[in-house]
Amino acid sequence: MTSGGSFYITTPIYYPSDVPHIGHGYTTVAVDTLARWHRQAGDDTWMLTGTDEHGQKMLRAAAANGVTPQEWVDKLVTESWFPLLTTLDVANDDFIRTTQQRHEERVQQFVQAIYDRGYIYAGEYEALYCVGCEEFKPESEIVDGTGAFEGLKVCAIHSKPLELLQEKNYFFKLSEFQDKLLELYRTQPDFIRPESARNEVVSFVKNGLKDLSISRSAFDWGIQVPWDERHVIYVWVDALLNYATAVGYGNDAEQFDRRWPAYHVVGKDILRFHAVIWPAMLMAAGLEVPRGVFAHGWLLVGGEKMSKSKLTGIAPTEITDVFGSDAYRFYFLSAIAFGQDGSFSWEDLAARYQAELANGFGNLASRTIAMIERYFDGVVPAAGEYTDGDLAVQKTVADAARAADAAIERFRIDEAIAAVWTIVDALNGYITENEPWALAKDAENRARLSTVLYTAAEGLRALAVLLSPVIPAATAKLWVALGADGALGALVDQPLREAGAWGLLPAGTTVQQLAPLFPRVESA
Repeated sequence: MTSGGSFYITTPIYYPSDVPHIGHGYTTVAVDTLARWHRQAGDDTWMLTGTDEHGQKMLRAAAANGVTPQEWVDKLVTESWFPLLTTLDVANDDFIRTTQQRHEERVQQFVQAIYDRGYIYAGEYEALYCVGCEEFKPESEIVDGTGAFEGLKVCAIHSKPLELLQEKNYFFKLSEFQDKLLELYRTQPDFIRPESARNEVVSFVKNGLKDLSISRSAFDWGIQVPWDERHVIYVWVDALLNYATAVGYGNDAEQFDRRWPAYHVVGKDILRFHAVIWPAMLMAAGLEVPRGVFAHGWLLVGGEKMSKSKLTGIAPTEITDVFGSDAYRFYFLSAIAFGQDGSFSWEDLAARYQAELANGFGNLASRTIAMIERYFDGVVPAAGEYTDGDLAVQKTVADAARAADAAIERFRIDEAIAAVWTIVDALNGYITENEPWALAKDAENRARLSTVLYTAAEGLRALAVLLSPVIPAATAKLWVALGADGALGALVDQPLREAGAWGLLPAGTTVQQLAPLFPRVESA
């Protein structure tokens, strides 16, 4: 993406019927890191997250708790979902709630528009419905129950009995978009990533699409169908539209033209909604399809997909209270290949925290600044003549910056971090090899010592910029300790795609003491 282009990226809007677990946090920090990277690279960036608050599941949860659905969702969002963003240091530009007036009015406008264009008709429907998924289940996701549910049809995802629903509904002519969707996937091979997700969607659409029931009349917790007050709009249609309503669809044409289309990052279990139903709805309305849909894998705990019902859900604060938000962000974004399933374990988290963050990056920062304080009274020395070893570090920095930006373009945050980490490893090796503490013993080596410590400090300057989208708190502390805020301005204002250039930290800058960026964790 060229600098200055528009980059609009979304998380799924989360269903707040329960408290957030580390899977929700994983998606959110991934999108936040991509947004921070593009924002700092000078792209016109907008990050959206939010909550999906309608539907039968929410209605039932509210009734079980003796409150109205609106009271119930207000409580959940305020007590659990807003705090998640603070806990994980997320810099989103907007937070949409599907119960907001700005959303509800524009959803009605959109549905009316595709009705007027002839893509919606009335019909009768009878099918097995899963309240957990808020979805009429396809044959492939219906299985025979066992144990207490023997003799019943159950949802393959939730293992709970399905309900047979018979309703007069409105239908969206999804079947008419089969060829157009296949053409989209063919002409834009990157529309769905990774490739495994793309293949799954192509094969699903090739098997034929059925028209989609887009209204419900058995309950009223939802957005009214504009031409028939007895019906509410199906929760998934309402939810998908948030990506358009949040950036001005139907209300602010200038904002909508500036932001739309979006990149969507979703868990692979909701891929079909985003890669099949959503682009078809947009085509029906005569709007541009999204820029792309990226499906990440599941987080597994003890080999099982995380869920509250199976007690594998872990609250993000269980990790951040011990290791901090930076460690949470770094661990999930570097330890898991983005797009594939990944396993979480406390042992792996503790080991990576110690080896990579504390010993690798944190120690490099502390000892470089301590040596500048000790040998040069806290003033960054000027580099003298560069040797091959010094030039090799400069090449590593330039190559890493380029490779990381290219990896971010592919939505591979893990590969971007791995590229940047080659600088950490190179600088640690460089200090070990050059032994500044030995050079400091002989005045004749003063010029060499200056070059070595300038090289280490300038390498840290590049690391602070390149890692700031991933670990914003630690890099902000390092930036101040390097004296870079005074010399170069705020960290968030440093142009990210120029971070690999050499010689940006001016000699003569005064460093400040740096407390350990990643302190020892006793309970790990």
